[in-house]
Amino acid sequence: MASFSIEEFVGEGVLKVLLPKLLEEGWDDVPTLKIMNTDDMDALSMTQLEKDALEIRSYLHDRALMQYGDRIESSGKCLSELLNLSPGDLSSQFGMKRGHVARFMDRTSACADHLPNSHPSLATEKISLLSKNTSIQRSFQSVNSQKFHSKLPTRNSSTNSKSLQQSLASFKIRDGYIFKGIVSMEPAEPRACGCVQPPPVVEKVAPYSTIENISIQKLTPEYKMGMEHLVKTKTPPMKASELWRNKPAVLLCIRRPGCIMCRAEAHQLYAKKPIFDSLGIQLFAVLHEHMESEIKDFWPRYWGGVVLFDRGTEFFKALGGGKLLKEKFLSGFVFNPRAIANYKRAKAMGIKQNFKGEGEIKGGLFVVGSGRSGIAYQFIERNFGDWAPPAEVIEICTQLQQNRHEGHEESNTRSQQSE
Repeated sequence: MASFSIEEFVGEGVLKVLLPKLLEEGWDDVPTLKIMNTDDMDALSMTQLEKDALEIRSYLHDRALMQYGDRIESSGKCLSELLNLSPGDLSSQFGMKRGHVARFMDRTSACADHLPNSHPSLATEKISLLSKNTSIQRSFQSVNSQKFHSKLPTRNSSTNSKSLQQSLASFKIRDGYIFKGIVSMEPAEPRACGCVQPPPVVEKVAPYSTIENISIQKLTPEYKMGMEHLVKTKTPPMKASELWRNKPAVLLCIRRPGCIMCRAEAHQLYAKKPIFDSLGIQLFAVLHEHMESEIKDFWPRYWGGVVLFDRGTEFFKALGGGKLLKEKFLSGFVFNPRAIANYKRAKAMGIKQNFKGEGEIKGGLFVVGSGRSGIAYQFIERNFGDWAPPAEVIEICTQLQQNRHEGHEESNTRSQQSE
């Protein structure tokens, strides 16, 4: 799986000498660097060789093939020339394995966005889509971000990674789409011919009061190029509500950072960081165990955002309606076809794993509005390895951003009228 370490992304190629300049100009994390457009490249006075290198490495990163980055870049070929090579040439010239050749030649493939077909859901509370198809698009048109210079970057190359706007379109909610609900989960499936019953899950969103006073500790900062891999001094505990006091937040509750399925979920979510940045949404990963070796393996390779430690497992209890959602390996994985399918999906992404730590406490995801506006969305990991549907998470975040803009506009109007 491709790492979110920018030093590993540029490798030993021509982009390495650009690192100080990239850092100075704010291109300091991999997801943002991958959406750089031609105007941005020209502003940095990048040579054609450097532009080609960025295009190649972005393409390889999307397909978890970064191990070939230095060899392919040193060939001097641009991406279009590489895609016209035969499988035999790719194998002989770059030592590419047969399965990797197929992944490289598949121009539609992107490991970070690959999801299995969703099952019909057991929605408990339906969310009314205020603006349906156009809600995400309108929100991005209104964003004024310094990093994006108040406009959406677009790539000229059709073979490169998706631009921010193209990524946005791929997650647009279509007319007639039915949300899984504020409490979202995969449906239960028969296990062992019905002999094993899935554990019950809550069907109501957690009260805001259950999460606002949780004591958490920051274990890592948001990854930026050249920083230390872990915070040298432990940060003092803080109230969770401080995290979203001014900006909404997505909190990904990780069952176990060494789990192959948890790593895959974290990677695919953080890969969409530019979208969340443009919406003004923060990303946090929440762990219920503090094992420094595991954090070093997890951050920033699979997750480049802030990592939090929930010592009392309070976020995980909130997902379970006040108690931890736990399931044994035998009933939750061996006899669960859905969990096995989730494992195969993660395995196909080329992710490594280990078996360190507690792995029976199920995780999930919260989207929390700014201030005391409450929990906007909650996802429960019913089956090991279930992911919150990215389109739903992005749609909810878009609606939060719209509500904030509308609130600011109403406030400004009232101020002007009072004057």
